[in-house]
Amino acid sequence: MLRRLIARSEAFALAVPFRISRGVKTVAEVVAVEITVDGVVGRGEGVPYPRYGESIDGALAEIAKVQAAIDAGLSREELLTAMPAGAARNAVDCALWDLEAKLAGRSVTDILGRPQICTMPTAMTVSLDTPEAMAAAAKALGDVPLVKIKVDRSDPEAQIRAVRAEAPKPRVIVDPNESWTIAEIERLQPMMVDLNIDLLEQPLPAGEDDALESFTPLIPIAADESAHVAGDVSALAAKYQVVNIKLDKTGGLTAALTLADAAAKAGMSVMTGSMISTSLSIAPALVIAQQSSFVDLDGPLWLATDRSGGVIGTRGVLAPPTAGFWGS
Repeated sequence: MLRRLIARSEAFALAVPFRISRGVKTVAEVVAVEITVDGVVGRGEGVPYPRYGESIDGALAEIAKVQAAIDAGLSREELLTAMPAGAARNAVDCALWDLEAKLAGRSVTDILGRPQICTMPTAMTVSLDTPEAMAAAAKALGDVPLVKIKVDRSDPEAQIRAVRAEAPKPRVIVDPNESWTIAEIERLQPMMVDLNIDLLEQPLPAGEDDALESFTPLIPIAADESAHVAGDVSALAAKYQVVNIKLDKTGGLTAALTLADAAAKAGMSVMTGSMISTSLSIAPALVIAQQSSFVDLDGPLWLATDRSGGVIGTRGVLAPPTAGFWGS
């Protein structure tokens, strides 16, 4: 059984700019992996993230280092030690899952003994802008079940109030992307309680979140940039109530499943997130999302054109890809 791995970079234009506290994105740059056996192709995708010191060229170089081993039959379990956690390993790991499912004629969820993936609500993101522009964006979303508000330090209260005024019914996640201080969390907590905010995501910089150990939150706080792999959970449990699992951080579905189990054992809830990506990144994340308290997988909905057969978002509800797209 001859294996062959191919990795390449691809770029997908966004329909509109996506703004967070760290900058603006207009193109989703991804690494796509295909692993072929006897004409059967397994596919995976990773999104190298500069915040974690990653780049497209770096990810392709990491994959090139293990290409011979992958072609020779390296397993998913062996991949965990052959590559570091990150976007490059994610692309390879998910391609191996897809290949396994297609060769077996079974879905990934069937292999794992999990229910078939169905439609689910996803957060619809209001990206960072002026309060007036954010209010307009929230109004355009209509009556969706979950909204995520990107904020910074400029005037987060005005940003949150503007969105909430136009979206009074949905559950809401507020995401400062590491831009706040502990003093700002304390000051803004009562306002967020009054506005029925459901989750505060990574308000403090990763590595500077020890202040949360002695802090009593009025709403749950999720670890995103602070949470990567299962080994992080013991330290996170004293600071956070929720873990945001992204396959580009864990280095694939295999490690993401382990992280989800570790979070559950520590009494933490799970959020499933993603980078701005195509549906090839989202399809494996849906396996984790099935059992998550919060789902934030609207990345492909920002694209001008997604991959054919990918997820479909309708009024904040995400329908899985068509059969055969990934993992089935």
